Amino acid sequence: MALVALAAISCAICGNSALAQSDETDAPVAAEAPEGSVGGFGDINLFPKRVIIDGRRQIATVGLYNKTTNSGDYEIEIVDMGMNDQGRLLVFGNGLTDAEQARVKTASPFLRYSPRRVRLRGSESQIIRLMARASADVPPGEYRSHFKVTAIPDDEGGGFSIDDAIGGETSDGIGVTIQPRFGISIPVIVRIGDTTLDVGIRNPVLLTARDGTQAIGLTVTRSGTRSAFGDIEITARGANRPVAFARGVGVYPELAERKLVIPIDPETEPGTIVSGRTLTITYTDDDVEPGARLAELTFVIP
Repeated sequence: MALVALAAISCAICGNSALAQSDETDAPVAAEAPEGSVGGFGDINLFPKRVIIDGRRQIATVGLYNKTTNSGDYEIEIVDMGMNDQGRLLVFGNGLTDAEQARVKTASPFLRYSPRRVRLRGSESQIIRLMARASADVPPGEYRSHFKVTAIPDDEGGGFSIDDAIGGETSDGIGVTIQPRFGISIPVIVRIGDTTLDVGIRNPVLLTARDGTQAIGLTVTRSGTRSAFGDIEITARGANRPVAFARGVGVYPELAERKLVIPIDPETEPGTIVSGRTLTITYTDDDVEPGARLAELTFVIP
């Protein structure tokens, strides 16, 4: 399969790359992150939150946004990850068995992108084009890898040393510098041909912690050839607002089920979550048919 390098297109938030100025201090401040972006502990946002590519030869885009006022360098790579039944995503070779990795249909063999490294000024963004080039012998189904961006520490920044932490100096003049590398990733899903999905909800249970906080435990089941993705809402009969909510719940094709614990909203009216009260759990699609009901279960609190 031929490799195709795709040029990245630079752009700036709010129409230009100039930094916004504070009226009080005249110091540069970062503009707001693009709508629909996702951020982490570092200084980079990605948008959208997930990428869906339909077809063997299609193009999609991912935006990188430096949400700080400082320039930064960022490394871009496509990595393979698998989801465990608790919903955690683990990089291949880091906590996943060979059997678990084998269940993941990866898209990395036929994803192409460029560049591999970018430098962004403060409040600047850049669009990266992704291309899926799956050959005719790739069977229909859903394939997934993850678009990962990692901040590259400034070699001259110095970092944070152990000497700084202990407030002293080492006797032999040798120290250790810690420079964190923050990264963030989003799924890139390639769907080829027709896919199927069947979702269910089972084993609901009311959980109460020692401090009195409550949550609903449940299991989402999945079968078929594609992932489930959407929002879970829990309502109580007689209550005028949901008692619990979880957004962006995904169950990837390598899983037959995923276990969830969804906290009860602390603003729920006292006396709502009690024995004998009927609760309804609804899982709503936010993928193929946004707004469609994927699964629903009603149960009575024992």
